[in-house]
Amino acid sequence: MQTLTLSHDNHIAIITLSRPHKKNAMNFVMMQELIKTARHIKADKSMRAVIITGGADFCSGLDLTVFGSPKNMLFATKELIKPTPSLFQQVCLIWQSLPVPVIAVVNGVCLGAGLQLAMGADVRISHPSATWSVLEAKWGLVADMGLTRLAKDIGKDRLKELAMSARLLDAQTAYDYGLITHLDDEPMTRAKALADEIATRSPDAVLASKRLINRMHPSDHLTLYQEKLWQLKLFASHNRKLAIKKAKDTAVAFRDRQWG
Repeated sequence: MQTLTLSHDNHIAIITLSRPHKKNAMNFVMMQELIKTARHIKADKSMRAVIITGGADFCSGLDLTVFGSPKNMLFATKELIKPTPSLFQQVCLIWQSLPVPVIAVVNGVCLGAGLQLAMGADVRISHPSATWSVLEAKWGLVADMGLTRLAKDIGKDRLKELAMSARLLDAQTAYDYGLITHLDDEPMTRAKALADEIATRSPDAVLASKRLINRMHPSDHLTLYQEKLWQLKLFASHNRKLAIKKAKDTAVAFRDRQWG
């Protein structure tokens, strides 16, 4: 695989994002490889847990350079138009469908698409020095990779604040807000210990627990589709172009709201 590695530690599948020169920024190839890997693990009944990590950095978000190509823009637009979940949503949501616990081990940055990928895991263990953010608004976009489904345990007020401000959070604040399950100076060690503990239980009971608790928040396909519709609108908005300029020059001013 080009963008990640898959290794095994007894009953644990360990997925390591591997684009270190981009701080593991997510491109289309990485999304496709993550989905393919998830499906492979799902079919392996010997697996008891999955750990997703990125080494020094978890994921710095979506690699925006992919949208510099007309071909890629056309592909992204088709993904946002189709009635079923987009590639962007599938790469974060698929982990909820796996029959085993999925643990995200976070070091360094966990931003935008990276945060949504981490939220797709059942448990998130972060190093105290990590940085978290719902970063999309900085680029004039909206979080459209399943965040409305994956962040239902976070208060709406706090989620709105994070999504609207694109503020960078230190790990303690992210923990206080409910984005992180555990803080640990050795997050991988903690994750493996948790996976080993869960592996002492019946795999069928573990599956049932995951399925039932996930059903506490029924899927809302309409809201997922609204994520895609709003992203399409934002792609076409004048303020999105200004947001990109403002990221480099804070003096750039936005125009009046285009929608609503």
